[in-house]
Amino acid sequence: MKKYNKITPEGTKDLLFEECLVHRHIEKTLSSVFSLHGFNEVITPGIEYYDVFNSDCSGISQEVMYKMTDNHGRLMVMRPDSTMPIARLTATRLHGLPKPIRLYYTQPIYRNNPSLTGRSDETIQTGIELLGAQGIKADLEVLVTAIEAISKCVPNFRFELGHAGFFRVLSQQLSISDSLREDIRCAIESKNYTLLNSLLDTLGDSKEVTALKTLPKLFGGEEVFNKAAKYFTDEKTSDMLEYLHKLYKSLMQLGLEDKIIVDLGLVQRNDYYTNIVFSAYAEECGDAILLGGRYDNLLESFDSPMPAIGFAINVDAIVKILLSQNRDYSVKPADILVHGETGFEIKALNYSSNFINQGIKCEMSVFETKEQAVDYAKIRGIKQIAVVGNNIKKINLE
Repeated sequence: MKKYNKITPEGTKDLLFEECLVHRHIEKTLSSVFSLHGFNEVITPGIEYYDVFNSDCSGISQEVMYKMTDNHGRLMVMRPDSTMPIARLTATRLHGLPKPIRLYYTQPIYRNNPSLTGRSDETIQTGIELLGAQGIKADLEVLVTAIEAISKCVPNFRFELGHAGFFRVLSQQLSISDSLREDIRCAIESKNYTLLNSLLDTLGDSKEVTALKTLPKLFGGEEVFNKAAKYFTDEKTSDMLEYLHKLYKSLMQLGLEDKIIVDLGLVQRNDYYTNIVFSAYAEECGDAILLGGRYDNLLESFDSPMPAIGFAINVDAIVKILLSQNRDYSVKPADILVHGETGFEIKALNYSSNFINQGIKCEMSVFETKEQAVDYAKIRGIKQIAVVGNNIKKINLE
């Protein structure tokens, strides 16, 4: 007996009419933003070799990857991330291009999420990658593009700005296991102060432990930098703080004081982030709708070292937000139904082409009789019928 021939796999869903319309609208809007900023579209394969993601800096555990083998027994995965395939592409086919290389993409990623988490295993992402460029000009360009892209879709958002280096430097100065380091990172990211304190209290007193306990509390506006200065006194972390402050002050010139939040507890899982990290949230969605950052060491894994920065937007999340806002995204009926009488089918098709060429939504009748076509038009809300025979007769149903 066929048990699964009428359902989709866990973590996936069919997209129907209104959802498809909003998806295409969002994809078109964001593609326009990216292309107008000089980014060029690429599409990477949906199936990649496991080796593309099997590096220390990938930050993607093998448990979340959908795996298979090819005809030669080589391990393959369904694309769980877009940045690493684009790094592979840049290091190979685009290796000889002058830098910087500006790329954007719109494509699904696949991750095997635990059941009952509410997260999709198939997610449409769109985003940009700026490869071969570093410094404040490159960072500001990507940050401003991210803010512009999100504001075109969901005006009510907050943008969080942080730095991956704070947690990395502080945690590396502690003699702890990788599993404990990851537990501490998760506690900081979720701002679980009770768990964080219980984990760090076992490590004794030190300036690193004190700074890590304080890290998730360091979020807000301009005042964050003064609060953080007393915890980040060594050259590395003080330089990071100074650079982040410089970026923040530059972004404030855009008049976004009510949108941008500094969060030094922004410690995303992706291990390839080396410098600034950022994310965006909307009130209607619990998860981030945008994630990004600088990943200057990732291209070394593909024997083509170069600085890089980028971000990805969760298109599915934005679609869900827009559909929840009671806007009218309903599928509109055809403007006219053309019914050809017997023997006049080609004449009817030619007649309908006139409407289509003018951008008028026109549907062809597949019914035997005019009466059946009229009944169908009334059900579908089509306001006009053209009956094509020796003559053309129009019937208004309004």
